[in-house]
Amino acid sequence: MDFKKKEIIMESLAELLSLLNLKKQSETKYIGDNYPASWGRVFGGQVLAQSLNAAYDTVPKNRIAHSMHGYFILSGDINFPVVYEVDKIRDGNSFTTRRVVAYQNNKAIFNMAASFQKKEEGVNHQIVAPNILPPEVLRTDIQQVELLKDKNPNYYESLKKSHPKMFEFKPVEIMSHIETKNAIPFSHIWFKTKEKKILTLPEKQQLLAFASDIGLLMTATKPHREQINERPIFIASIDHAMWFHRDFDIDDWLLYAMDSPSASSARGFTRGNIFSKKGILISSVTQEGLVRIKR
Repeated sequence: MDFKKKEIIMESLAELLSLLNLKKQSETKYIGDNYPASWGRVFGGQVLAQSLNAAYDTVPKNRIAHSMHGYFILSGDINFPVVYEVDKIRDGNSFTTRRVVAYQNNKAIFNMAASFQKKEEGVNHQIVAPNILPPEVLRTDIQQVELLKDKNPNYYESLKKSHPKMFEFKPVEIMSHIETKNAIPFSHIWFKTKEKKILTLPEKQQLLAFASDIGLLMTATKPHREQINERPIFIASIDHAMWFHRDFDIDDWLLYAMDSPSASSARGFTRGNIFSKKGILISSVTQEGLVRIKR
């Protein structure tokens, strides 16, 4: 594909679901448009969700994704569609394995391996959710970034434009974008879709994959905000893994509890656990990304 896509405006949940639902080209080949990210590169959460959508289309209906592991190879160009090719690696009695490679202009920009399992009863335990402020008493992320409206209007407009309007986010702490002092590498964000809609579990997992790439890597910048505020910074995802533990409702508040155990060699490593409002652990996430402070 060598044609350019017109910029699209996306505000509703239906529009996002339509974006994630790829156009089938053949038995194992799919094509998708891009989320209109303000930074001009293809949004990592979009590629994660779309690759999961492609993989799901090739597995039996009684198999549900329990994990996915992706590597971002090249920055994607937002002006060109993304082509996904699925490799049907194995169909076992209990598990199904798929590999998905995303291409632009015949170059691989992302690859992902995903595993699916048929429903099975077994052992069950989880860690306890953090005891933090509930979403009802917190400001939204947009209300927080209003503080930048006069200090840095260009950055303010960029953050507002990039905000996924079909989701509502309520950070517990001061957002990394506006933090001026070094802080411990922990973040907590409540989030949910603004609209209520009956969704399948695969659809909810794809929306969760999309949202899981928002804010996670920024946790690795919190101990370095004073240095970052003085110099330009370049941030990009290197890899991203997700485990889906239990069913959930994405139109009810979910807590994304994130931390960054380590940063070294211009890379930040981050982890996240996603809980329901009742404290049920529904998903776990890890991500390493490039955190390069320009000199």
